[in-house]
Amino acid sequence: MRMSKMKIGVIGAGNMGTAMIKGWLNDDHQKLAVLNPENPRVEQFCAAHQLPLFHEAHELIGWQPELLVFTTPAPVTLSVIKQFKLISAKVIMVSAAAGVKLTDLEASLPNHPWIRIIPNIPVTVNAGTIGITMGQNTKQHHELITKTFEVLGNLIEVREDQLNIVGTVGGCGPAFIDVVMDALGDAAVKHGLDREHAYQLAASMVAGSGKLALQTGLSPATLRDQVTSPGGTTIRGVLALEKHRVRYALIDAIDAASDN
Repeated sequence: MRMSKMKIGVIGAGNMGTAMIKGWLNDDHQKLAVLNPENPRVEQFCAAHQLPLFHEAHELIGWQPELLVFTTPAPVTLSVIKQFKLISAKVIMVSAAAGVKLTDLEASLPNHPWIRIIPNIPVTVNAGTIGITMGQNTKQHHELITKTFEVLGNLIEVREDQLNIVGTVGGCGPAFIDVVMDALGDAAVKHGLDREHAYQLAASMVAGSGKLALQTGLSPATLRDQVTSPGGTTIRGVLALEKHRVRYALIDAIDAASDN
C-alpha cells in the first residue's frame, strides 16, 4: 500500500527554493506548495508545474502543510517565521537560511521540531549535497526527515558548528569544480576533441569519480593511487598539478569563501 504524499510548503522560491522544488518534483512523492511575494517568474514556474502559490502566510497555513522549508534570505528569516505563529505544533520546521542558528529559530517559533539544512544547487537533479543538523524534539521525526531530504541527494548530518564549512565546500565547491571542468574541456579541445564532447567527457568523469568515492568509501588519495602507475602518464599529470600548487589553490579558495 502506497503511503500518502507528504505536504511540503516552501517559503521563498529563489534559486535554492526552486532547485529543491525541482528535485522533489522529479521524485513525485510529495505535495508541494509555494509562498512567495508576487513575482512573474515564480508565478510562471508554479503554473507550469501546477503548484499552489500563496502570497500570505495564513493562506499556506490553511493548506495544512506537514513540513515547512524556509529558503528565505537570512536577514528576513526570523520575521517571516513569526508570521506562522498560528500554525499547528505538529508541523516540522526546516530552515535553509545560512547563519540563522537553531536557538534563534526555536525561540521564534517554540514547540516545533526545528532542523537546519545547507543544500547546494545540484539538488535540482537529485544529486545535491545537503548538510543537516537536527534541533530539539526531532528524534521521533528523524526517519521521516531523512527520507524526505535524501530524495534530493547525499545527506550529511553534522553538528551545527560544522554547517558553515559543509555549506562552503558543498555550496561553493560546485563552482570550483566547474572551473576545473572548463579547464579540462579546454585541454581536450586543444588536443583535438570538439567542444561538446570535451565538456561531456569532463562532466562524466567528475560524476563518475564522485560516485566511485561515495560507493567505495575509499579516500581520494587511495583512489588516486589506484590509477597512478609507476612511471605512467597519470603520475606525471599529478606532479604537474603539484608543481602549480593546485591543491593549495583549492584549499585557499575554501578559506576565502568561508565565513570562518
